[in-house]
Amino acid sequence: MAEPILINGRFLTQPLSGVQRYASQIVRALDRLPDARLRYRLMVPSGADTLPLDRIPTSRLSGAGGHLWEQVRLADAARSHRLLSLCGAGPAGHSRQLVVIHDAAVFRRPDLFKPRYALAHRILDRRLARRARLATVSRFSQGELAAVLNLTPDAIAVAPNSADHLRDIPPDTDILRALDLAGRRYFVAVGNLTPNKNLAVAARALAHLPDPDLRLVLVGARLTGVAGGSPTPDDPRIVMAGRRTDPEVAALLRGAAGLVFPSLYEGFGIPPLEAMVQGCPVIASDISATREVCADAALYFDPTDDAALADRMRTLLNGPDPARLETGRRRADAYSWSRSAAVLDALLDSAWS
Repeated sequence: MAEPILINGRFLTQPLSGVQRYASQIVRALDRLPDARLRYRLMVPSGADTLPLDRIPTSRLSGAGGHLWEQVRLADAARSHRLLSLCGAGPAGHSRQLVVIHDAAVFRRPDLFKPRYALAHRILDRRLARRARLATVSRFSQGELAAVLNLTPDAIAVAPNSADHLRDIPPDTDILRALDLAGRRYFVAVGNLTPNKNLAVAARALAHLPDPDLRLVLVGARLTGVAGGSPTPDDPRIVMAGRRTDPEVAALLRGAAGLVFPSLYEGFGIPPLEAMVQGCPVIASDISATREVCADAALYFDPTDDAALADRMRTLLNGPDPARLETGRRRADAYSWSRSAAVLDALLDSAWS
């Protein structure tokens, strides 16, 4: 019997952001495969959170879960196994490894990160490109990574994100009362408070809209160790909602005048798809990744132009476009965690057959 494929579970020690969302949803999709019990094993640090799974067994390795655990403890455990690393990092010397690198931001926009973090990940990405098989989440990132890592684009597989996790969950409408949003018009921005998410431009756009009852709800946490926080102007109409559960996010999106997604750089961008699943209009920054994901299902603006964003917000306050909402639903349907998991699952066989 073949040795099981090990899954790098370091992500279960990290705060939830887009890459950790990707990892948890891909593992859940792999867990639904009929042979998952024998085919995969999730390896996690001893202090990691649990990920409820039906078939894939979980093994705990001692260690706190940082780079040292990954490069030493996991590398040792995986010596005779294929390894799947879903969050842009993995043991640098492991050759039978599939690594999903989500974007080339540490190369293209190092100014958005703490210098030591950006340097370390540039070095690691280059080493992984020489030893491992790579995948990413969009055609845009495929091209970006190929350019900075000196690879051909077809050497990097594409297994996109999805928003299926928000598709059928019941919304928790209590969040509207908790945040004093019941009966108010509001916009939502979903993203951790880091410079890349560019939430300050959304706050400046709000200043162009004088309605005292209008709210801008910022959903996300401040992350440390990766980048500094993203400052926002002092406006009492800004609601700092912090981290919220999926049912709460679903309720916020369903009731919003629109989602504002003002990122400066993305490899994909899950929140626009989450909004489309919930029938929420989307205003997105006019960058390559969001154009690829959203196509004609969103309104776009230059992410440095708060006046242009305010103009798009006024458009949505006058009422959503039903045709664009329907286009958004169809756009979200084009992405599936199960289909992306199947791409990675097949690649783990074909790369080392």
